[in-house]
Amino acid sequence: MARARRGLLDGAARGVQGARRAQAEEAGVSSAADAVTVALDVAVPPEVAFDVFTRELDAWWGRGPRFRFVPPHAGTLTLEPGVGGRLVHVPDGHPERAFVVGHVETWQPPRVLAFTWRLASFRPGQLTRVEVRFDPAEGGTRVSVTHSGWDTVPAAHPARHDLTGRAFVVWKGRWWADLLTAARDHIERSHHAAAGKDTR
Repeated sequence: MARARRGLLDGAARGVQGARRAQAEEAGVSSAADAVTVALDVAVPPEVAFDVFTRELDAWWGRGPRFRFVPPHAGTLTLEPGVGGRLVHVPDGHPERAFVVGHVETWQPPRVLAFTWRLASFRPGQLTRVEVRFDPAEGGTRVSVTHSGWDTVPAAHPARHDLTGRAFVVWKGRWWADLLTAARDHIERSHHAAAGKDTR
């Protein structure tokens, strides 16, 4: 558990994760008016972190209704490289229901990736943006995700769970923290395996 939270930056926040959380707990997130930022350290060089993060995205991205975009919440998630590339979720057995989550706006390996982000339930004008930075750090790379544009999505929308202010920041921060932890573990394992030092 300590490893799962190691490296999350910008201090600690206290909040409630929806109605299911009866007590406050720490979450290493930071926020602007419409954005959530989460980061952690990965023990590989930036070029490796960027490559595995983008090329093997489906291998580390969470499964099930919490993380997949189209029912039955299984299938393949692909990020097409380069500006204009798509982030696409194709449900198992239902290629006709492929959903384009967003498009790549910035592709600057090995340092910056940015793409638009929407859910199928978003209305026109409701669009968020994800920026991922891969900055050199002692022992490897600091991977930071900033998810902005949430001011376009009302609190009553299911994507926000009726949360506003700090409560929303903490909830969404935990969501990204769980994803980044999975990404870190996969990137490091993939790198060690490629080097003949698989730690599984």
